[in-house]
Amino acid sequence: MNRQNEAAPVIIKRKKVVAGGGHHGGAWKVAYADFVTAMMAFFLMMWLLGATTESQRRGLADYFNPSIPVHRISSGGEGMFGGTDIETQAEMGPATPDQIVAEQGDESAREVASFEDIEQRLMGLGGESAVLDDALRHVITRLTDEGLVIELFDLPDTPLFDGDSDTPQPVLVVLVDVIAQVFSMTTNRLAIEGHTRSYTVVQATDPRWSLSMARADRVRQMLDATGFDSARVARVTGHADRRPADPNPMAVRNNRLELILLRRNR
Repeated sequence: MNRQNEAAPVIIKRKKVVAGGGHHGGAWKVAYADFVTAMMAFFLMMWLLGATTESQRRGLADYFNPSIPVHRISSGGEGMFGGTDIETQAEMGPATPDQIVAEQGDESAREVASFEDIEQRLMGLGGESAVLDDALRHVITRLTDEGLVIELFDLPDTPLFDGDSDTPQPVLVVLVDVIAQVFSMTTNRLAIEGHTRSYTVVQATDPRWSLSMARADRVRQMLDATGFDSARVARVTGHADRRPADPNPMAVRNNRLELILLRRNR
């Protein structure tokens, strides 16, 4: 009996076996996938905040809010983020200056891109024929606050009009036909302005004002003959020699026409 009491106790150890090889298991992959998904959602949210207006962000927020019916902010507007209806606009109040600037900035960027396309199309016509190459020597373009200016001007050896008249030379006929084609790429309104060189003060009659106006109006008529929408013509003006392009007021370079595709906010 004493011998049994003195025997060492039997200790049973249970070793816990971790399935999947401990730290080599797949649990970390699930956690990493959740992290990547969260980061994607974060960057998507940041992109939306930068790419949308306040009204569009409100529409997106309302769409994911089940307590607000979708039809209250859906008005069938165009584009990825449609417009707003009258009720929603009334609740939101007038647009802030920052919102207006942002929306106009997007529109302005699209308009500038359209103007640049027209410039590239017009100047890219060079090389199609010798006649067209010769005609394009009379053309320069530039972007201004007012819009895209297409300037047609006399060269010393090739005027656009016959003498001091508004009778177009063949080179101007070619130019007007080409310009009418590229103007079909947009619906912006058009301003036509005529300019002349200075004349000597000893002339019996001063042709500057009447001639600059007559030449601008003749170009308007020539555009009409090509099928150009006359309703797009915003104004036709003559500036005489008041805005010379060349410092020498008598230079033939000052005989020119400016066809201006006006920005939509003009």
